[in-house]
Amino acid sequence: MVTVANPIYDIVFKYLMEDERIARTILSALLKKDITKVEVRPHEYANDKRETLSVFRIDFGATVREPDGSEHLILIELQKTWLETETLRFRQYLGVQYQNPKNIIAESRDRHALPMVAVYLLGHKVGDIEEPVLYVHRDSFDYNGQLVTKGIPNAFVDSLTHDSIIVQIPRLHGQINTRLDKVLSIFDQTRKDVDNQQVLNLDDTLYSGDSDMEHIVRRLLMAATNADMRMDMNVEDEYYSAIEMRDTEIMMRDRELAEQKVQLNEQKVQLNEQKVQLNEQKVQLNEQKVQLNEQKVQLNEQKVQLNEQKVQLEQKNAQLRSSLKMLLEAGLTLQAIANSWNMDEEELRRLL
Repeated sequence: MVTVANPIYDIVFKYLMEDERIARTILSALLKKDITKVEVRPHEYANDKRETLSVFRIDFGATVREPDGSEHLILIELQKTWLETETLRFRQYLGVQYQNPKNIIAESRDRHALPMVAVYLLGHKVGDIEEPVLYVHRDSFDYNGQLVTKGIPNAFVDSLTHDSIIVQIPRLHGQINTRLDKVLSIFDQTRKDVDNQQVLNLDDTLYSGDSDMEHIVRRLLMAATNADMRMDMNVEDEYYSAIEMRDTEIMMRDRELAEQKVQLNEQKVQLNEQKVQLNEQKVQLNEQKVQLNEQKVQLNEQKVQLNEQKVQLEQKNAQLRSSLKMLLEAGLTLQAIANSWNMDEEELRRLL
């Protein structure tokens, strides 16, 4: 076992990729192409402003040799990040490359841009995608969904679209079955030292006889013994620790806000329920009021009827009284009148 610097760190990764042979080895394995030459493009973008950035980027011009022996130049945009970051940031970096006039093939008659491949080395998982390396290729189709091959590749199409390679470093689990597995094994974080995440413990026998991989391991060994580089790694640890603390605080704040939102929603539900109950009570009161009004109307109607009956009774009594007086004046006795009208003498007296 050998102890080497962990290339997940920006400073180590930069030191690694500055070596043209190592850059060719890693990029050839990722692209599954024979890359004969690699050069860092002008205006390399490194993670210098640590207070605002968490993405490290290097742009390469790579000469690719095809199986037929022909060679052509492509642009490789390599971006590495420890932490989850906004995809917008990746898109902004790509936009810079699309806008860069230096990526135009000067000798081309119609000035097409260099074909580009975007490579993302991610220190985090992408959703539920389990494959450690994801190749995203663009193809061309006609209206019926049939693959178009005639005239493809095409410089115009290649200028406006690009392939992508996404590496999920946390999905690397030490199994080496392919050339790419062997190359990416130097990023496998399951090999981190238990007590020091700045170094990896590699089984150098896995790379025995592979001069390119032995060269990579030797350079990582040199990085591990470089005091200045270890100091920069400490700075990165402090930086990312600060980010993690900030993210933790944000997460806790968001959790508290979410809980408060739940409580507010519950209170809102309760208030709505109370409002419904009050509305139901209001409806009941209105119904009772309507019933009382109906009863009042009925009572008024009954009162009117009673008054009418009283008037009628008074009119009847007045007629009886008038008749009674006439009969009495005619000389009939009260008893005789009572017998004739089938009434009591007392009732007749009350009329008088």
